[in-house]
This record gives sequence, C-alpha cells and structure tokens, in this order.
Amino acid sequence: MDFHSMLAFFQKGGVFMYPILFVFLTGMAIAVERWFQLSRIRSLNRKMWNTFYPMLAKGEFDKVKTIVSKDKSTISQMLDMGLARQGKLRRREDVEIAMEESMMEIIPRLEKRTPYVALLSNIATLLGLLGTIMGLIEAFTAVANANPAEKADMLSASISVAMNTTAFGLMSAIPLLLCHAMLMSTTGQIVDSLEMASVKALNSITSSHRRQSEIE
Repeated sequence: MDFHSMLAFFQKGGVFMYPILFVFLTGMAIAVERWFQLSRIRSLNRKMWNTFYPMLAKGEFDKVKTIVSKDKSTISQMLDMGLARQGKLRRREDVEIAMEESMMEIIPRLEKRTPYVALLSNIATLLGLLGTIMGLIEAFTAVANANPAEKADMLSASISVAMNTTAFGLMSAIPLLLCHAMLMSTTGQIVDSLEMASVKALNSITSSHRRQSEIE
C-alpha cells in the first residue's frame, strides 16, 4: 500500500480516524521513551555489576559502599541500601530485608507508564469499533430513503468506508500490544538481574563473615 492509498484510506474512515491516530502516536511515544530508559538502566546495571562484583567476592565491602553511594543506577541503589545495614556483624537477614525494601521502591519506577501502552492499545481497538458502528448507523440511515436500485451499491460503499475505522484501530492496537509485551519482558529481565545481584551480594557477605569467624 503506497502513501496515496493510505491517505485515501485514512480520509475515507471519517472523524474517528483522528482520535485513533492520536492514541497510537501517544502510545508509541510512551513505548519509545520507556524502551530507551529501560535499555539505559540495564546497560548501567551491567556495567556497575561488572565493576564491583569482584570487590564483593573479595570482601571489600567498604570500597563497594563508596562506589554505590556515588552512583545512581538501580543496582547501586539497591546495594547501597543493603550494605548500609551490613553493620559490624554482617547479619545476612538485615541486609536482605533492606534490599527487599529497596526493590519495592525500584520496581514501580521500572514499570512507570508501561501499563498505559496496553491501555491505549485497547482504546484504539474500541475507538475503531465505535467508528464502524457509527458509520453503519449513518449508512443505513442514508439508504433508507434512497432509490431501491441504488440501495445495494450505496450500502456496500458505506459499509466499506465504515470498516476502515475498525481496520485502523487494529492496525494501531497490534503494534502497541507488541511494544507493551517487549517492555514488560525487558522490565522482568532487569528485576531478575537485580534479584540475582542481591543473592550474590548476600552470599558474599555470608562467606566473608564465615571466614572472619574461622580466623577469630
């Protein structure tokens, strides 16, 4: 379908094509913004984890505290809150609780605005159906007093135009649903990586505590 065909398709759809287009563009704008944000968060988390994990494995917790306190990545925020509770005894339970509290703050920020993409997808579909119904009502009203010989042609043409809104609504909704699924999958991967990092950090703290106990 070339540009002129798409333009004619859009113009024939009637007034409901414009709100559907607005919903689609709004949803795509949100999806693109969230994708860049999540990609940036995932990249920063991976970079920071590769930086301070060797220090955690060696038990250099003070160095890790210094690094994460100055960094704004989500993984640093989580570890900063956990290591702040580490204390002299390095109790695993205290650190674990602190990290869980931090995760409860981080996850809503990761999911911010993503549900709107799915909502706008549903709205686009419903607007398409509403436009078709309104178009059919107008079509049957128009042919009610028309010449019997012309009714069939007029009705088929009107129904064809009315169906454009449903088609355009679905054409808008499907990409938005795919974007929503992609964003949710990326968010899930980030959350999984944070949980993995918290477990490895806790294991490092426990191992360090055991080594110190054996030395003492």
